[in-house]
Amino acid sequence: MLRVSSMTVYRLIKAGDLPAVRVGRSFRVLPTDVDAYLAARYTQAG
Repeated sequence: MLRVSSMTVYRLIKAGDLPAVRVGRSFRVLPTDVDAYLAARYTQAG
């Protein structure tokens, strides 16, 4: 959804910019949290 590497997503989670829940050894991110993250950082070109 973000079109970035998995390490970038891990960095966003660790920094607290992207909320996530740890399930076992992996992270789960809600689609609404991804939408909120993108909306907060959206800038209009031009």
